[in-house]
Amino acid sequence: MGIFGKKCDILAPISGKVINITEVPDKVFAAKMAGEGVAIIAEGDVVLAPIDGVVSLIFESNHAIAIRLDNGIELLIHIGIDTVELNGEGFTRLVEEGQKVKIGEPLLKMDRKFIVEKGYSVITPVLITNPYVLKNIEINIGINAIGGQDVVLNCRLK
Repeated sequence: MGIFGKKCDILAPISGKVINITEVPDKVFAAKMAGEGVAIIAEGDVVLAPIDGVVSLIFESNHAIAIRLDNGIELLIHIGIDTVELNGEGFTRLVEEGQKVKIGEPLLKMDRKFIVEKGYSVITPVLITNPYVLKNIEINIGINAIGGQDVVLNCRLK
């Protein structure tokens, strides 16, 4: 691993403007209680795998998905704020738990128009839920990221 640790780039899982996680209008995310990362004001409708890994969890309501990387990093993509209240309406699962995924592979589809019309935010936190395995993490905020192409998190493992 060397003196600097192994590098890990995590791409945007959806297109949109990248903001600091502290700007998310939800205290659990903003206070980093759920993990360290960024949020994306989603402009797209398809959530893509931001890195190679295994789908470790898909919430029953399909509004959030977790991916475990081979290096031990656990990543959570949470589509929208309070969207669990939709009970799965507006979300379509495209993969299953336990499935191996590659960067850019579609994971979930959301009906962004429906979600917004129902009064929910489409701000999408992208979090490393076990940041203690990292030596450091750099966030790439302020960019208009293209899902599956632009790096939003750069980390180094301990």
